[in-house]
Order: sequence, then C-alpha cells, then structure tokens
Amino acid sequence: MLRIVVLNPKGGSGKTTIAINLASYFAVRHEQTVLMDQDPQGSTTRWFRKRGPGSFPIHGMATWEHDARTTRTFRLRIPPVATRVVIDTPAALDPLALAEVTRDAHKIIVPVLPSDIDVHACTRIIADLLLVAKIRREDDRIGVVANRVRRNTLVYQSLQRFLATLNVPVVATLRDSQNYVRSAELGVGIHEMKSYLVAADVEQWQPLIDWIERPPPQAAGSEGAEASQTGAGSGSGPAPGSGARNGAATGSV
Repeated sequence: MLRIVVLNPKGGSGKTTIAINLASYFAVRHEQTVLMDQDPQGSTTRWFRKRGPGSFPIHGMATWEHDARTTRTFRLRIPPVATRVVIDTPAALDPLALAEVTRDAHKIIVPVLPSDIDVHACTRIIADLLLVAKIRREDDRIGVVANRVRRNTLVYQSLQRFLATLNVPVVATLRDSQNYVRSAELGVGIHEMKSYLVAADVEQWQPLIDWIERPPPQAAGSEGAEASQTGAGSGSGPAPGSGARNGAATGSV
C-alpha cells in the first residue's frame, strides 16, 4: 500500500484538486483506492458524493465528520485491501501535527501557486517538514507540485528560481486549466474525461505518477544488491510489480 499525503497549510493551493485527480488516476487503473478527506471544508467529500454509480470505484472517508455511533479509530480504519491511500489535509495545519500526519506517508505532495505569498508559505512548510517532522531529503518523500501555472510569465519564472533553491524535487508542473473546474463539478477526475479534451493536462501528470511509483532509495539499493548476489538465476520468479490486483474496493463517505 502506498500512502500519499497532499499537504500545504495555506488554503487555496490546490490540495483538493490534486488529491481527487490522483485518486481518480489510481481508480482508473484498478487500484484499490482510498480517498481520505481530513479537511473540515469538505470539498473532497462533496466531489466524492457527486460520483455516479458507473464511476470507477473509490472508497471515500470523511474523517472530519463527527459520528456519535462510531469511534474515531473506527472512522480512520483503512480497508485492508487498499493499495493506494490519498489524504487531503486541512488548511492551517499546526506544524506540531506534521509528524503525525506524515508518519506513515510514502510520499508527501506540496502544491504551490506562482505567487509571492504562496512561495513564502511553501518555504515555511518545507522547513517544518524537514525540521519538525524530521523527514530527510534523501528519502525522496517530499515533492513540490507547481500548480495552476501559466508558462512564460514573470511570476512563473520567479517560482522556478525559488523552487531550485529548496533542494526538494519539483515533481510536476500543472497548468491553469478549466478542465479541473469541470471535473470537480462532475465528480470525476481528468483521467476519466474524454482523452481528446484533456490530453495536455493528462500528460503533465506523468512525472508526478512516476515519482510516486518510484521505490525509495533504500529499497532500490536493496533490490540492486540482491540482484547482484543472485547473479544469473533461473529467472523463473515473477517480475517485480507483476502480482495480480484484487477487485476494486467500493465504499462511501
């Protein structure tokens, strides 16, 4: 199971847009996908509830809702069949809560808009992730997404210069597109829309997907060492990642 946290304490950075489209991508590829909404604003939950009965199945969890009939531990319980968990975090997240929110995260996506205010906020959140949550750069767990970008503008060039100073990878650049607005209104992701309408947007997601699916440096090193020790084996074992997937998980918030 891969656990992906979309995080930026500053509101309006595009966390929900990235979370719902990432969950949609995994669902289209028949991963057992869980979309967890921790934001009391409930935008992710509203999107999930718009999805029709014929949509690719996603198990939605609105952890911000209060239900006297169940405990918080029960509401946070992830189905054991899940292979991908995408978490949309709230705005104004306390830096001291970062360690808990990111503890089991395989990847942490930090969206940032091309504006001076957002760049300054991104500086703080990256520093908190490194110094407070104690996440090491070399673990390749933190990735920045430049969001709602219009290329060939001065503010975009300024954003590029800033991101280059962070020593944290910019894993994707997403353009400012009305397709994201339409998909949110329809309760679908851009990967579920007609390909000829969203081809340019879908193409921009591939670097982000490649980064998410990439094994951590330690795991990659271990695989290489194991391969060198076994040498020219029989080759009868299954290829990495070739295991069969279970049926898609369904669920509701």
